Amino acid sequence: MAAEPSGALGAPASPGGPGSTGSPRGTARGDGRRRGSGARRTAGWWRRRSLRFRLTAVASAVLAVALAVSAYVMMGVLARALLDRIDESLYQRAREMVSLADAGRLPGELTSPDGTLIQVLDAAGRITHATTGTDRLVPLLDARERAASLAQGRARFLGGEPYGIPHLLRVRVLSADRGQTVIAARIFSEVETSIATAGRVLLVGTPLLLVLLAAVSWVIVGRTLRPITALRRGAEEITGTARSRRLPVPESRDEVYSLATTLNAMLDRLERADARQRSLVSDAAHELRSPLASIRLQLEVALGHPGGADDWRETAEGVLEDTTRLTRLAEDLLALARLDERGGALARQEPVGLDELVWQTVERYGGAVAVRAADGREGGAVVVSGDALDLGRVLVNLVDNALRHTVSPVVVEVRAEGADAVLTVTDDGPGIPEADRERVFDRFTRLDSARSRDEGGAGLGLAIVRETVNAHGGAVHLEDAAPGLRAVVRLPLS
Repeated sequence: MAAEPSGALGAPASPGGPGSTGSPRGTARGDGRRRGSGARRTAGWWRRRSLRFRLTAVASAVLAVALAVSAYVMMGVLARALLDRIDESLYQRAREMVSLADAGRLPGELTSPDGTLIQVLDAAGRITHATTGTDRLVPLLDARERAASLAQGRARFLGGEPYGIPHLLRVRVLSADRGQTVIAARIFSEVETSIATAGRVLLVGTPLLLVLLAAVSWVIVGRTLRPITALRRGAEEITGTARSRRLPVPESRDEVYSLATTLNAMLDRLERADARQRSLVSDAAHELRSPLASIRLQLEVALGHPGGADDWRETAEGVLEDTTRLTRLAEDLLALARLDERGGALARQEPVGLDELVWQTVERYGGAVAVRAADGREGGAVVVSGDALDLGRVLVNLVDNALRHTVSPVVVEVRAEGADAVLTVTDDGPGIPEADRERVFDRFTRLDSARSRDEGGAGLGLAIVRETVNAHGGAVHLEDAAPGLRAVVRLPLS
């Protein structure tokens, strides 16, 4: 007999099997995605609200919780205080009756000016004395309840309807001599009325107080954020044509004051950097115009008056000279641009043997250039931390600048002096007046003796030297060499 197939008609389909749809796991995953999407929408809506709204909303929520907790605590404390007051009053009245009962001086008619209901029972449980309006036949508590109340030693609640009193009662039982018992009771509706009144006051007053505090928070937050609004408006007024304007600084010395001063200092730096870039572009355009005009003039003359090969050779030499000058200028501008882009930071940080760098640089000039180097190798290597390529450019610029004005060989010296490495480049040229020794480190600054196109540079060499040395944490200055000039570079030893 053939086996019955597993997919027989009577078999129930598996809810999670292939082909089933609407599985519980898929439904749960879909619900989770919907909840996550709703949470993201809520968070996005909250983030899009203004800072003033968010601060006020958070402050109001905290105040609402604080007021609700305070109201709850206050109602509990008030109810407990009123209850304790009634219990104390009941105990005092009951003690008075016990004292009178023990002395046998109970009056025939008991009076209670504060409305306390009193019943005095004998040893058999019969009522012997009672206040006016109190049942004289049925005790407020039966024997079992009286015994339990005496054992507990505290007051208890009792419904007054069975005794013709349509109120909740607070009852206290004390025992006296000769088996007598004193029952003191007081209507609790007074306390309930006081608590209900206080609850209604809090129910109405708490929301009003919350609204008032929220409005005060809105005003205070708005006034607190007013300096920030002034900063924003001041920032909107600063445009490309009004760069010299500054953000308003509040009088209070708070975080907004610090923010405003920091932003104004940033604007000062940006303005100086912008002015520096504009000056660089203007000076570079001026420097580029001269060799380009010279090249164009030479080519136009050569084309307009064609001559022999010697004329074209002379023209080519002049054009090559101007092209070389343009190349040097482009390299200097590129070096300055890289220094500005790094913002005073080094491209690389590595140990650099300054004495070895001096010898390598001096060797490149060959024997045709009378350069003498004294590195003091007897004292050991002079090592600094920085970029070897940038430091090599510093030395080359100083040597090239000295060679333009010297008569005898230039002297390059490196030594360790305390915590510094000292590099000096000395020439015996005409020197620089003391009043101009700082000015020559500015960009495109050339003295009158260096303004010729053949002998002078573009006025960028010393500017590159100073900015590179400053980036290495050092300093550079010029001093009189008598005769000549000495450039002194100080760098921290590694």
